[in-house]
Amino acid sequence: MRGHELNNREKGHQFELIAAAYLRNSLDYDILEMNYAKKTGEIDIIGREGNILCFIEVKYRKTSLYGSPEEAVSISKQLKIRKTAQFYLWEQDLPEDTEIRFDVVSILGNRIRLIRNAF
Repeated sequence: MRGHELNNREKGHQFELIAAAYLRNSLDYDILEMNYAKKTGEIDIIGREGNILCFIEVKYRKTSLYGSPEEAVSISKQLKIRKTAQFYLWEQDLPEDTEIRFDVVSILGNRIRLIRNAF
């Protein structure tokens, strides 16, 4: 019997869980939502660092052969995340002056790092 190969969605979810644990345990983020999805797009992780609401995209690459993980967050992906974040703010009835930030958790091989204010 062959081993179970993870499909891309399952792999992505595994790395989102790793990223959430890293944010929670190493950087003291509060994780509010994972895989928040609307018609406008999906946000991998929504969390808080102090009083800042953070919308976080998780990107993984096994090697840097095709560039860094964060380079895979295209302009169109950024726009989808921004639109989805606006919907989240509206849905949660958060004040207009809520401080927000867009972060990327970059996982390259087994190296993980947070890029605050990535876009």
